[in-house]
Amino acid sequence: MPVQQQQRNSRGPRPGMPVEEKQFDERVVHVDRVARVVKGGRRFRFRVLVVLGDHKSRVGIGSSKGADVTSAVTKAVEVAKKQMITLPIYDGTFPHDAEGKVSGAHILLKPASKGTGLIAGGVVRTVLEVAGISNALSKSLGSTNKTNCAYATIAALQAMEPAKNWVTRQNKSPKPKASNPTVKSEKTKTKTTATKTASPKKTKTESTEKSTGAKKEVNK
Repeated sequence: MPVQQQQRNSRGPRPGMPVEEKQFDERVVHVDRVARVVKGGRRFRFRVLVVLGDHKSRVGIGSSKGADVTSAVTKAVEVAKKQMITLPIYDGTFPHDAEGKVSGAHILLKPASKGTGLIAGGVVRTVLEVAGISNALSKSLGSTNKTNCAYATIAALQAMEPAKNWVTRQNKSPKPKASNPTVKSEKTKTKTTATKTASPKKTKTESTEKSTGAKKEVNK
């Protein structure tokens, strides 16, 4: 009987049965055993951190607990699917630098040229690989807690903006032209000169005649 059971278990799927293809690449990053103290003693459970992505600019992370590892993984996968984000990947790398801070973890991400590869380690490398990024530079500047590092990496990726949203000279809206003060001063000068030219000027003879006439009247 045990030989027959082994033969049955060793057989693959039937030829007519369709094989399900996984939509996302699921990777278990960290498994930790946690305990809860109750009246009768301690109750142990497992906490699992899962990273999943489609290698096409979509990635998500999830953390959950369960009575055993398998149940915790299934719960964490469901949480990660609900928290999926889409990254603005350009030519296999990031569009610009970004930083993410979660609790004590501080992650710095930088774009890299082709052929550089992933210069990252630990959880950061797993997140970038699953997201479909092939060339990048990274640095962990804070805590080494895997959960915090994973969420800090996601925060840095969320802070990135595609090139079409950048504020550049081409994307700036044209500003209204401000009035030039020099033009106004020139206009006022022309107006004053025009008024001066319009007013008649007194000749020297008229002024001398008036002065002599005033002297004669005083003498009389």
